[in-house]
Amino acid sequence: MTAAGRQPREGLSIGAVLAHLRKDFPGVTISKIRFLESEGLVRPARTPSGYRQFTTADVERLRFVLTAQRDHYLPLKVIKEQLDDADRGAAPVPTSDPQPGLRPPRRLVPLDAPESGAPAPTADEFAVGAVSRLTHEQLLAEAEIDEALLSELVQYGLIRPAAGGFYDADAATIAKTAAAMGAFGIEPRHLRALRVSADREVGLLEQVVAPVYRSRDEGARERGDELVRELAALSVTLHTLLVKAGIRGMSHG
Repeated sequence: MTAAGRQPREGLSIGAVLAHLRKDFPGVTISKIRFLESEGLVRPARTPSGYRQFTTADVERLRFVLTAQRDHYLPLKVIKEQLDDADRGAAPVPTSDPQPGLRPPRRLVPLDAPESGAPAPTADEFAVGAVSRLTHEQLLAEAEIDEALLSELVQYGLIRPAAGGFYDADAATIAKTAAAMGAFGIEPRHLRALRVSADREVGLLEQVVAPVYRSRDEGARERGDELVRELAALSVTLHTLLVKAGIRGMSHG
């Protein structure tokens, strides 16, 4: 019995699980763990009062999911299929794997492929944090561009000021990138097609995610946020691979 006269709960709390996972996955949050639970990827027990009780196997299961997302860029649907197979006793894995029954995740892109280049983005990279607010003058200084270039970037929709005329931190990065491309003779008007393409990608993702956001189920917002991050990472990966394929076609044409 504890000092307060209560029997201590068995298992790990969600906070304790978070502490275990953050050593290897600094971007993981309690919301992320709850989302993975809502998607059926982990099923912790509950106390009579509703507290989650995670086992060591639950923690390793979460570790498998997070690794599959971070290192192998797998969508949750594929990860869940692998976990379901493992639950049915299919495909035994080497003892070096974190949990018996979980086979190594299949990769979308081999990390050691010579042509693979930089690793594909992960869903965590699309997490929305605190939004920076840059004034017009701060953006010019941060991006190291002149008034004329900024005017063109706004004109062709590559940078869009928010209400009040402020810009976010991404605007500075976009401006720097556009300026670097300008050194090769590529002007903002040439980049308009990229803006249109990006808007179309966002529109496609919105069609998939909008019904989730509209749901009145508990945790719908968290599920929608996680889904859009995962889809965004996959979309950028696919875009990159298509550009690479096109470049290879140019060089071999």
